[in-house]
Amino acid sequence: MQAKPAPKVIMFTTPTCSFCTLAKRYFNEKNIRFKEVDVSRNPSAAMDLQKRTGQTGVPVILINNRPIVGFDKPKINKMLDLK
Repeated sequence: MQAKPAPKVIMFTTPTCSFCTLAKRYFNEKNIRFKEVDVSRNPSAAMDLQKRTGQTGVPVILINNRPIVGFDKPKINKMLDLK
C-alpha cells in the first residue's frame, strides 16, 4: 500500500496576525509542512488571494487548493485527516 502524498498547504499571513501565529504553531506541532506567504510584503499574493477567495483578511489556508478562512481547527483537521 502506498503512502498518501503529503497535502499541499499554503498559508497567507501577516506578521501582526495572532490567528496566523496560532495556525503556524498548530501546523508545527502536528508536523504539517506548509508554505507561508506574507501578504503584507507581497501585494500580488494579496491580490491573488482576494481574487481566489474574495477575502482580504488573514489567515487564509489553502489545503490542496481548497481555502479555509481563518484558523478553523475542525475544518483543518478534517481536510488533513487529523484526529
